[in-house]
Amino acid sequence: MQLWTRTHLPPGLRLLAGLLLILGGVFGFLPVLGFWMIPLGLAVAALDVVPLWRWITGRGK
Repeated sequence: MQLWTRTHLPPGLRLLAGLLLILGGVFGFLPVLGFWMIPLGLAVAALDVVPLWRWITGRGK
């Protein structure tokens, strides 16, 4: 999923999509939305936040 978002979404839109996924995960008790959206939103949003991206890939100490 991260590879697809890195290649198909511009940087500002990736952050917005990640935040919307996190917001949708907050309403995980609803039938269509789910709590699975929170970690996915964090992963997508982390693509635009350089310190988080370095931490995920293990390149920064």
